[in-house]
Amino acid sequence: MQKIKVWDLPVRFFHWLLVAAVVVSYYTMKTEGAPFDFPVEIHAKAGYIALGLLVFRWVWGLTGTHHARFSNFIYSPANTFRYLRGLLSGQGAAYAGHNPLGGLAVLALLLSLSLQVGSGLFLTDDIFFNAPLYSYVSSDISSVMRKIHTWNSNLLLVLIGLHLLALLVHSLKGEKLVGAMFTGYKHLPAAADEQHGHEIKRHINLWAALPLIAFAVGVVAWLW
Repeated sequence: MQKIKVWDLPVRFFHWLLVAAVVVSYYTMKTEGAPFDFPVEIHAKAGYIALGLLVFRWVWGLTGTHHARFSNFIYSPANTFRYLRGLLSGQGAAYAGHNPLGGLAVLALLLSLSLQVGSGLFLTDDIFFNAPLYSYVSSDISSVMRKIHTWNSNLLLVLIGLHLLALLVHSLKGEKLVGAMFTGYKHLPAAADEQHGHEIKRHINLWAALPLIAFAVGVVAWLW
C-alpha cells in the first residue's frame, strides 16, 4: 500500500462546513428549530454560507489542485461503464481521487445544492422573512422558486442517502474515505494506476485559494 496526499485543505474545509450548513438547514426546517427563536432566519443564514461554499467549490473545481478539479473526476460514459462493469465483477480499479461513479455523485450533489440555495434566495414566509432577491421578482416567480425549493429538497435527501450508502459500502471494503476527508491522505494499492495518483503540492494549496475564499466570504457577507 502507498500513502498519498489527495485532498487539499480548502477542499476538506469546504466539505465539512457544507455538511454543517446542510444539517442546520435541515434541522431548522424539519423540526421546531429549538433553541432558535426564528428558525427560518437561521435556515436562511445556513443557506447563505452554503452558497458561499459552493461558489468557492465551483471555481476551485476549475482552478484548484489535481484531484479537486472536475476534469480529473468527471469521466466519459464509456469509462464510467467500464468502471461499473469492473466493480460488479469485483475488480474495480483503485482511484486516488473520486472514481467515475463517485465523480458523478459529487457533480449531482453540487448541482442539486446549487439549485437549492439559488431558489432559496427568492422566497418569503409571508410573515417575518423575505430572502435577499425576493423583492426583485414577481410573486409568480417566487411561487415557482418555492416549488423548486421543495421538490429539490426531496431529491437532495435521496442524493445524500445514496452518498452515505456508498460510504458504508466502501467502508466495508476497507476504504477509509471519511478519514481521508479529515486527513487528506488515502492508502492505495502499490499497483494503482499512476494516472490516478498525482500527489498534491502542499505549499501551494492555501495561498492559491485565499483570493477565492475572500470572494466567497464577501458573497456571504453581502447576503447576510
